[in-house]
Amino acid sequence: QVQLVESGGGSVQSGGSLRLSCEASGSPLSMYDILWFRQVPGNRRDVVAQISRGGRTTYADDVKGRFTASRDNAGNMVYLQMNSLKADDTGLYRCNAIYQTVAGLPPYEFWGQGTQVTVSP
Repeated sequence: QVQLVESGGGSVQSGGSLRLSCEASGSPLSMYDILWFRQVPGNRRDVVAQISRGGRTTYADDVKGRFTASRDNAGNMVYLQMNSLKADDTGLYRCNAIYQTVAGLPPYEFWGQGTQVTVSP
């Protein structure tokens, strides 16, 4: 299995930028599709970005044009560049690695602990 550790969070003012990192160990990150979740009070989780094994990206509507996901498979790293941050971006950002074995069966999923992002108005 893969172990994931996020870093790069912090407290910034509205309009600032942060770059989050998701570091993998235990197995090659290249095996997995990666989702970035934002977790807020009440245990709500929203997908903010996805990047496939091949590097294809998708984004939630509220972050399009501001967030960019990328990956470095050779270095077992995934990144989320966050620009023009808003107060609504505040939350615990977690890296989720997914490995789909066979269509129709549940995929393997692994989660990082998360890194906190706090954006003041």
